[in-house]
Amino acid sequence: MVPLSILDLCPITQGATAADAFRNSLELAQHAEKWGYRRFWLAEHHNMPGIASAATAVVIGHVANGTRTIRVGSGGVMLPNHAPLVIAEQFGTLASLFPGRIDLGLGRAPGTDMLTAYALRRNLAAGADRFPEDVRELQGYFEPAAPGQKIRAVPGAGLEVPIWLLGSSLFSADLAATLGLPFAFASHFAPGDMMEALWLYRSHFQPSKQLERPYAMLGVNVVAAGEEAEARRHFTSVQQAFTNLQRGRPGQIPPPIGDMDGYWSPAEKASVGRALSCSFVGAAATVENGLRSFVETTQPDELMITAHIYDPAARLRSFELLGQIFS
Repeated sequence: MVPLSILDLCPITQGATAADAFRNSLELAQHAEKWGYRRFWLAEHHNMPGIASAATAVVIGHVANGTRTIRVGSGGVMLPNHAPLVIAEQFGTLASLFPGRIDLGLGRAPGTDMLTAYALRRNLAAGADRFPEDVRELQGYFEPAAPGQKIRAVPGAGLEVPIWLLGSSLFSADLAATLGLPFAFASHFAPGDMMEALWLYRSHFQPSKQLERPYAMLGVNVVAAGEEAEARRHFTSVQQAFTNLQRGRPGQIPPPIGDMDGYWSPAEKASVGRALSCSFVGAAATVENGLRSFVETTQPDELMITAHIYDPAARLRSFELLGQIFS
């Protein structure tokens, strides 16, 4: 089986606070370190009542400070929301504080709605269109500073911070191949272009100083429990959350319910089902069989596991079971 990592959004459950979410995320990372997970990534989202990881670099520092060996990083930072120099300084700082443990995953979506994106940027004229140039500029700030260089990242210059490109379309797959960077595909919520993106990335890959051969990571949802019915019940929290998002009413992570048919319409059920088709839910044997088949078909180099589970103890248990299955 391929290495397993965790994507965490610092989920805020109904009735909880961001402070609760940060404590739960740190506890999960500490356990994941013991269970053999390779990375613990956090993602930038804004104006989302159920996600507390908006200040992604700050939360990465919190998690890295509370762990010892697991790699911690962004999955990802939405580069169009920031000046490349700012990200270089932030992740240069993190890499200086936690050497050899920081990853920098980059996305080109805003991570929010367009009104909030304007509040973040004040200017939407360039946005994602400048993403390739911004990635190259950011890479340059991590190079050793040249004599007479007018602008440098301090800290940042000369530090080896691994850069990943993240995406849910063919654009980032092709750019990652061109730049010779590792690539993570968001199949946990947008699986439609997954196979074509993998083919494009692998067939077009150009070796770089960072990476000699393609390295592809795939995101999947996993909810494991002692019994099938228990796992399916926990999974209704993310099903409700996606339904609410499609209705334009994002909120905190809801508690599980017994039956989704009374919650969503047939059209919503089909739409959410497509978005969450790369999900593996059930008892340990069911999850193991599903993941092994998925890996055999897609041949990823690594899996990034995410799970919106309302009960923190059940979330820990799900990741523990998965770690035991593939240890």
